[in-house]
Amino acid sequence: MNGVPRNVGITDDDIIRMYKSGMPYKEMEPIVGISARGIRDVMYKHGVQMNREKSSGRPRKHKVNENYFKVWSHEMAWVLGMFITDGTVISNVHSIVFSQKDERILQIIVNYMDADYVLAPYGPTKQTPSLIINSKEIKQDLAKMGIGAKKSLIVPFPNVPEEFLPSFIRGVIDGDGWVSKDGYNLNITSGSLPFANGLLSVFLKWGIKSKISTFKGTKDNPIYRIWVTGKTDVLKLSEIIYKDANADDYVVKKRVYMTQHSVQPYNSDIPYYEQISSRVSFRTNISKCILDTLKIAAIEQHTTINYLFENGLKNLFNTPVIQMSRLSRPVDRVQFKTTYDHELLMKVREFAKQNNLYINYVIEMSVDYIDRKYFRNSQGEG
Repeated sequence: MNGVPRNVGITDDDIIRMYKSGMPYKEMEPIVGISARGIRDVMYKHGVQMNREKSSGRPRKHKVNENYFKVWSHEMAWVLGMFITDGTVISNVHSIVFSQKDERILQIIVNYMDADYVLAPYGPTKQTPSLIINSKEIKQDLAKMGIGAKKSLIVPFPNVPEEFLPSFIRGVIDGDGWVSKDGYNLNITSGSLPFANGLLSVFLKWGIKSKISTFKGTKDNPIYRIWVTGKTDVLKLSEIIYKDANADDYVVKKRVYMTQHSVQPYNSDIPYYEQISSRVSFRTNISKCILDTLKIAAIEQHTTINYLFENGLKNLFNTPVIQMSRLSRPVDRVQFKTTYDHELLMKVREFAKQNNLYINYVIEMSVDYIDRKYFRNSQGEG
């Protein structure tokens, strides 16, 4: 069936699929661009059986083991670690959401929780696969652990039994951890100081050298990054957290990176590993004059603006002595969103922090270090 679009790209099929997924009207309305009454009209038009609970804004019930977070196991601890770092508690309905770029992980969670596989519809601002679990009981059990809506800045480190701590930490790293490609560095980012301190305490208790660094978030709130550095300590951590893992309940890329210096490094036969990109999306404000200049250079040299920036940044960081000159803030800055190599972007963040600079200033400064001849015959990606 071909419906008339409301918001750009939204058809009757999309609205029906959202409705059947259990999404409440108040969440559907901003996505589809029509009112609850309009949504009901679409259902009537196509003869879709109405769900009476919809009128109250509550999602339709789906299959799930509602006692899942009542009994500790290695699987439950891993899922909890994933959720506490990368999950969301919906405040106005009895739902929780897991978001993961690797949809294989969501399928494992569904299997462990004996749940229906219900993904939130994609939208203009929602491009990451998101698994919806509808359960008042589960939401209450998480609340008892201190895990509620708007948890990112206040969530505590939960009271995890010692036996299951390795699996919980594996979930935390899978949810919001970063591992360098060379296996020398690992960090977990959190907005909650109690959680960061709890994680640091566990690492130190395990004899792993660790520290916390702090930087300001987009709303000036402190963000905490818990670091494990050095291949020996990263490898030691991997030996702890993967010892109770099943055949596939982990993010493959991270296990590959963490264990590469082992006498028996982990080699994945899971095809998803090859599909995971090392590039990340990043948005900031850059001088329009700079962007226009680089756009012309990129066209002439058959590459892209972000690859020109990356070349300049790499050359900048390889320069023994960098002349730091404070320039006035450009008045022509516009929003610029592109992708960067994850490790390079991490270096930009650290450099900016160490020199008390804004990230966009560092990116703009890198233009002076671009070697355009290097790109003369190369191909870039958007």
